[in-house]
Amino acid sequence: MTREQILAFVGFSIVVAGTSGPSNALLTATGANVGVVRGLPALVGVVAGMAVLMFLVVFGLGSVIQEQLMVLTALKWMAAAFLLWLAWKIATARGTGVDSDARPIGFVGAAAFQWINPKSWLACTSAAAAFLDQSRGSPQVQAVTLALLFALVALPCCFVWLAFGAVVQRALRSERALRTFNIVMGVLLAASVALFIM
Repeated sequence: MTREQILAFVGFSIVVAGTSGPSNALLTATGANVGVVRGLPALVGVVAGMAVLMFLVVFGLGSVIQEQLMVLTALKWMAAAFLLWLAWKIATARGTGVDSDARPIGFVGAAAFQWINPKSWLACTSAAAAFLDQSRGSPQVQAVTLALLFALVALPCCFVWLAFGAVVQRALRSERALRTFNIVMGVLLAASVALFIM
């Protein structure tokens, strides 16, 4: 990749990782319910899951799935169902603050979440279309490069959302306020489903 392509991809990654979406809603809710330290595995899981997805899509999985309309449709509806279930779990969480026994989603759950997150798929297929250049080396090397660059950019961008949740948690001193916050986050996550089903 040229320096210009790297800078363009870094800008693309900042926009993808730094803007609101299902993963960042999940990280914000995690930060609000368990704090930054206990939310770090979820943060690393989101970034690692997205990086692996980026690698596989750029390397060729995305084109295989896009050519199979039935597979694509099934993935879309499975993602919708899972996101709605997750929105329900967030909205009905009974957090009582950072010192509670709340269980964060963790590394594996957050990483697996990227596979049904429509924003992740859209970002990865867009990256493959825009930044994969057959004249710049093997697809495997380019896929590794894009995945690693994305991870380096996404980690601090997504951390902001986790930290924001933890800061908000300090303002949510009562159980009622935290439950209201969880309901709002759940509704926002559920609303994101409508954006990719329509």
